[in-house]
Amino acid sequence: MNTPVAEVFPPGEFLREELEARGWSQTELAEIIGRPVRLINELIAGKKAITPETAIQLGDSLGTGPEVWMNLESQYQLSKVRPTDGLIARRAKLYERFPVREMIRRGWIESSKSIEVLEQQFLTFFGIEALEQEVPFCHAAKKTAPYDGPSMLQLAWLCRARRLASEQVLGAYTEAALRQALPRLSALLSAPEETRHVARVLAECGVRFVIVEPIPGAKIDGACFWLTSAQPVVALSLRLDRIDNFWFVLRHELEHVLQRHGHERGYILDQDIEGSAGDQIDEEEALANRAAAAFCVSTDEISNFMLRVSPFFKEERVLLFAQRLNVHPGIVVGQLQRRLGRYDLFRKHQVKVRQFITSSALTDGWGVIHTV
Repeated sequence: MNTPVAEVFPPGEFLREELEARGWSQTELAEIIGRPVRLINELIAGKKAITPETAIQLGDSLGTGPEVWMNLESQYQLSKVRPTDGLIARRAKLYERFPVREMIRRGWIESSKSIEVLEQQFLTFFGIEALEQEVPFCHAAKKTAPYDGPSMLQLAWLCRARRLASEQVLGAYTEAALRQALPRLSALLSAPEETRHVARVLAECGVRFVIVEPIPGAKIDGACFWLTSAQPVVALSLRLDRIDNFWFVLRHELEHVLQRHGHERGYILDQDIEGSAGDQIDEEEALANRAAAAFCVSTDEISNFMLRVSPFFKEERVLLFAQRLNVHPGIVVGQLQRRLGRYDLFRKHQVKVRQFITSSALTDGWGVIHTV
């Protein structure tokens, strides 16, 4: 129910009453303040607005102070403006909670001048019935780093990944099929262009694989979630476009799938995997990290290599070691960096893979707007 708004009168009405109470004419007031009679007439008729200068003069002559007249003028001017019916406040509420501009830029939400259309799009996108409602993903949050629940930036990314994954039509997932596929994936570690086969290998195992460009500020590396008990999804952001990071994050998420992590809670959200310290993560994440590291370079192999060459990690030795293992040098470099805490070491070998992996994987981002 709308509260009735009190009628607001022009300041001139109050000025007329003040003159009548004092028995002054308009001419007399004009002489007192040193202004034309025409100005006084226009003020009383509401044809002229009260300026700060006039407010001071009226306040001095009538003993009211200038603030009274400026307030009367402000209230009157505001009363003449057409009400927005709360449209601006509703739009501000959307911008306050959701990454509106980024979602429109990415084509996830269509721009609209209609607030009703915009609100409905956000309700549909996040699968909620009211804008204040928590996004369903919230209750299953689990992240690599020890932070609070997922941010709205992260939830938007997750919801987009989930929607893309739901498009894919694959056979049922089995743990046995995925374990049998690991050697096939391992055979792809030798060159960046080999990553184009990953999507096909995972699809044959019943694992949905999607790439979603990260939202600035979200710091997501990857996620594992389940559409149903037999429909696991691995989503990567390629936030760090490097061959070593790609394979580490992918194998990390696949370990979550193999262990059915997140199956009961809903999903596993992994952010800033490289920066997460061992004492800050739980056993599930530690297990996934160990599996990922061993997949990239055998734990025994890299440990023995480091014992042999430490402290002289020459580039030539690293290249020969990678060649013997038939893995790309950048992957070995990535593992050495993690173990030594030297992320500046031989960085030139950490080549990019995005152009190869996105050529075959279901991708959303980097100028590609995937219509769902």
